[in-house]
Amino acid sequence: TGRTIITISDNGVGILPENINKLFSVTTNNSNPGTENEVGTGLGLVLCKELIELNGGEISVNSELGKGTSFLLTLPDN
Repeated sequence: TGRTIITISDNGVGILPENINKLFSVTTNNSNPGTENEVGTGLGLVLCKELIELNGGEISVNSELGKGTSFLLTLPDN
């Protein structure tokens, strides 16, 4: 079986390296204001990770402050 890879990128504020591991934790709210000072609950990525892993996939993140963030989703082909 193959795998499908989806990349989602933005050119927003970026994420501090020490906060990347906290993104997928339900015990810490790591939501920061965005480029237009929008706020979030911190639950979206937790739910995405859970659903992706329940379907046999993986999610990873790369970010650079001031330049943006990319999320890489890898899902098995069914």
